[in-house]
Amino acid sequence: MKGEPWAYFKSAVALALIILCVWAAQWQYQRGVDRHARNTMIENHIALMPTPLVNVNRAPDRFEWQSVATKGRFDSSEQILLRNRYSEGKYGFEVLTIFVSENNQRFWVDRGWVQAGESAITPPKITQAPAGVVDIVGRLRLDSSLPRGSFFALPTNGSGLISELNAQSRSRTENFYLDLLSGSESSLTPAVPAALPELSDGPHMAYALQWIFFAGLVIYGRILIRRAR
Repeated sequence: MKGEPWAYFKSAVALALIILCVWAAQWQYQRGVDRHARNTMIENHIALMPTPLVNVNRAPDRFEWQSVATKGRFDSSEQILLRNRYSEGKYGFEVLTIFVSENNQRFWVDRGWVQAGESAITPPKITQAPAGVVDIVGRLRLDSSLPRGSFFALPTNGSGLISELNAQSRSRTENFYLDLLSGSESSLTPAVPAALPELSDGPHMAYALQWIFFAGLVIYGRILIRRAR
């Protein structure tokens, strides 16, 4: 009788551990389901033919990663460099330039990756955006995927120190941007376009099974302890 309170305590601890393991397994399983659904959506949208931007810009969250086509002008006075971007192991930047469409929508266009300059104060060599009206095709992206904070901005005179500009708070832009794929001029096709995400479901399902296994170990251990009494 004296050992019963201790036995109840051990059973309560084992039950708590089992519940924790089952919760963790369910959490990892749901993460795996959500990631698989997103990867499937990206694959399906990437495979679609380009559609006019006006057909999707009222609900861009439903069309993310789909190729869209639009016409307008680049505003090279507002151009930023996103830091810490790599291509084939080389450090560089993503070049984002404001684009103004024919219906006066303003949004960023990611014109691809460029290698960094020789020093931190040396701007990289960037192909100048065309000055006139152009047609462009790009993948629709939500601006929530843009990093927040201050970024390097390219001086409009092409020389001097690089100033700072915020990609989201200092410019009145739409809630989406485009990863440029091609355009009506050959210079618009990026030498290194913005990279697609890694479409892997990750280890979430394996982790879910692992937590179920841990729950089984707890049950088995509690049975062994009880038999050892």
